[in-house]
Amino acid sequence: MPVACGPSRPRPPATDRKLPRVNLLRRPRRLRTTPAIRRLVRETRVSRSQLVWPLFAGEGLTAPVAISSLPGQQRHSLDSLARAAEQAAAAGLGGVMLFGVPLPEHKDATGSQALAADGILNLAIARVREAAGDDLVVMADTCLDEFTDHGHCGVLRDGVVDNDATVEAYVAQAVSQADAGAHLVSPSGMMDGQVAAIRRGLDAAGFEQVGILAYAAKYASAFYGPFREAVASTLEGDRRSYQQDPANRREGLLETRLDLDEGADLVMVKPAGYYLDVLADVAAGSPVPVAAYQVSGEYAMLVGAAERGWLDRRAVLTESVTAIVRAGADIVLTYAAPELAGWLEQ
Repeated sequence: MPVACGPSRPRPPATDRKLPRVNLLRRPRRLRTTPAIRRLVRETRVSRSQLVWPLFAGEGLTAPVAISSLPGQQRHSLDSLARAAEQAAAAGLGGVMLFGVPLPEHKDATGSQALAADGILNLAIARVREAAGDDLVVMADTCLDEFTDHGHCGVLRDGVVDNDATVEAYVAQAVSQADAGAHLVSPSGMMDGQVAAIRRGLDAAGFEQVGILAYAAKYASAFYGPFREAVASTLEGDRRSYQQDPANRREGLLETRLDLDEGADLVMVKPAGYYLDVLADVAAGSPVPVAAYQVSGEYAMLVGAAERGWLDRRAVLTESVTAIVRAGADIVLTYAAPELAGWLEQ
């Protein structure tokens, strides 16, 4: 028999209902509620002193020249380079990495201008050291690629880079850079035995206090494109016979351990953002400070997208460098270093 029912009561709107409270011991969102709390508990902190600004010195320039594929970056005259070094020191940056761009007629098969006291890179080192003194760590790229007419990182023999002949040239280059005033020389050519040979050469020349920042895990990356414009590269072919295969992870740790055994004072992974796994491996096993290079292509992609309004420039540059530090980098080389320093100060 049907049961009579009273008038139905309308259900309250969903927003008015009292939902049962979930009995949670842990609520991670408590530590995300305000900007002040988020700052207080932040695990990864980037400081201005961790940042290194790569700079290019162009032979024969009387004024800086913009690098079209590296927005905001320039190929400097010696005068504008000195001003950039002063800017870097005033901004609290940790250092600068210097690259030289010789005139085409001063390039040759052996990259001899890389060793010359009056070569553009050694002149740049001396000028920056004069401008910044010890307020800034002056690092020099120790490689021949900008100075060879074929664009490779060393001396060619039958079309192949001769490892041992190239290492011999690196030793002479490193000594000349130390003599010009570099605090750190930075062998980047990925030649076997380069760190040990440079250490012996520096010590024999009386430069025991000059350190070596080894490009320990440097990959044959497609992200170096804008850099090639910056240094007016004349590369013929590629560098895959001496730089590492991007598919290899364990090899990065192997190369780093070899450089550590040879006396590297610091080690570096290059590129940074697409090799965070390699960076984390190196950082976990390294007893010395670890650097990572946010290379030209990584920087150019982010800045190019920001210029088109697709990304927030400050947000993506800050996030990308934070990720590199989070993966284990103590030092980050980035073209965004001055901008980041300003944002960090704010």
